[in-house]
Amino acid sequence: MKKLILLLSLTILSITGFSQQKPQYTQYIFNQYLLNPALSGIENYVDFKAGYRKQWAGISDAPQTSFVSANWALGDNQLWSNALTSFPEQTGNPMDRNYTQNYTSSPSHHGMGVTGVLDKTGPISRLDANLTYAYHLQLSNNFNLSVGVAAGISRISLDVNALTFENPNEPILSRALVTQIKPDVSVGLWLYGARLFAGLSAQQILPQKLSFTGDASYNQGKEIPHIFATAGYKFYVDNEIAAIPSFMVKFASPTPASVDLNMKFAFKDKVWLGGSYRKGDSFAAMAGFNIGKMVNLTYSYDFTTSELNQVSNGSHEIVLGLLLNNIYKVPSYIKMW
Repeated sequence: MKKLILLLSLTILSITGFSQQKPQYTQYIFNQYLLNPALSGIENYVDFKAGYRKQWAGISDAPQTSFVSANWALGDNQLWSNALTSFPEQTGNPMDRNYTQNYTSSPSHHGMGVTGVLDKTGPISRLDANLTYAYHLQLSNNFNLSVGVAAGISRISLDVNALTFENPNEPILSRALVTQIKPDVSVGLWLYGARLFAGLSAQQILPQKLSFTGDASYNQGKEIPHIFATAGYKFYVDNEIAAIPSFMVKFASPTPASVDLNMKFAFKDKVWLGGSYRKGDSFAAMAGFNIGKMVNLTYSYDFTTSELNQVSNGSHEIVLGLLLNNIYKVPSYIKMW
């Protein structure tokens, strides 16, 4: 009965007015680029990631999200030689404290990238495709500040065949708008050094009306801006283990602010374990490992703590990462954020 009520609620939101929210992720701490275009070109290799998230497993038509992303530095400056990503094999352990002691910020440079996100909830599916750009300013020998923008399109579709009405000839179906395409723009800032990072970004900032019918009575849907604020710091437990606590606050009115608290432990920058708490929603356990100088794989599981835990088996998320054109043979994502 509860599953039926939830499915009915999703259907009502499809037809009547609603505020379109972006998909949520657990492993954004491993791929902040999905939330903030200012990370475009932050490393001097091509950072490629592909992932899949199944939210609230066990609930029919619950959200499912697939994504791909890639970003890289532009110009000759992509081959800067400093501790940001220049880590040849002969220098030893990437967790060595010399990494932070000898860290120098990267030279000012440009970066760009692309993202593609497919999100499906009940009868509604959404495809976001964006091109991103960022400029990384060298503030000092220890810090960079980058500013970024993403621009693209959003394709929102309604599968009317997935809807069931008491009247098969429901008049509203004759006026259904099955597909609509909207422009999409995001902006962001990112401050980073050897141990510290902090960011602020805004997604879906263009005001857009959404409606799946020409009937003005059901023309209350809209896209709402999403604001993300995050920060974290890297502590060394010893020369082989680092702890990275972080937090993120998401604002998407009229829903309450969402607060995440995260902790990751990295072992020799080869394996990491972590946990996350999202207030009023879930706990999450995460793990990942690096394979050679090119591949890494991460997985997370969310334990639902809201009332949905009575019908949900939690949420799964898996991400595959590739370090392409890794000229300096970086052993892992050095910053491990």
